[in-house]
Amino acid sequence: MLLKTYEWGDADAPPLVCIHGVGSHHTEFRHVAEDRWSKQFRVIAFDLRGHGYSGWEPPWDHATHLDDIVETVDALGLEAPNWVGHSFGGRLIFDLIARSPERVRRGVSMEPVIEVSPELVMHRATQELTGDVWDSLDAFLASRENTGADIDVELYKEKLADHFEALPDGRVRRRTCQPAVISIFSEFAKPCAPPETITAPTMLLYAPAFGLVTPAQRAAYEPYVEEVVEVPGLHDVFNTAYEETAAAVERFCA
Repeated sequence: MLLKTYEWGDADAPPLVCIHGVGSHHTEFRHVAEDRWSKQFRVIAFDLRGHGYSGWEPPWDHATHLDDIVETVDALGLEAPNWVGHSFGGRLIFDLIARSPERVRRGVSMEPVIEVSPELVMHRATQELTGDVWDSLDAFLASRENTGADIDVELYKEKLADHFEALPDGRVRRRTCQPAVISIFSEFAKPCAPPETITAPTMLLYAPAFGLVTPAQRAAYEPYVEEVVEVPGLHDVFNTAYEETAAAVERFCA
């Protein structure tokens, strides 16, 4: 599937391809692209299958998402761009390198979902069964477990605005296919690409305080990645560690 694509910056600049997390969409990267990265890179972001304005049809397994990304990048004529992925996108960066390291000039995996417990997978997938409609953006934010006092709520809501549509009754609907979201979560109980398969230059960027990347996972991957960067705050590193995250990507991919 060719994914809905968005670009910022000079078309002749070095490409930087961005992959969002599960339940999110391309605007995860819009602010940092407009504010910083487009001054140095041709920034390219997608809506993944089942998200935003890309197609929603199955299958929704991780391998199909990776196929979609490769097909879309090929259609853009990109051979070995820089890559950055957040959360599920960070996991897909590892999977892409394991499968086709020649397609990656440099890769940044931010807060990747390397592997989580079956209990947590069940919990999050069950939460998504409640549907894609909330009373308001505030109600949606209140239902998220990766937000907290450190989050800039107004910035978060600004980023989410295009990802929701207003319903006639005043509620809001997220532009996601819920079966696709649940299918993505289902595979998080399995490990992603083994550390020894990470053979392209890669940065692991994560927030230790949030705890998604465990000390054991860091220890396993650290010998195989080029750099490990710790940032403060929570899972949404563009909200709680914006300067540190944006600068680390710029430096690593320059």
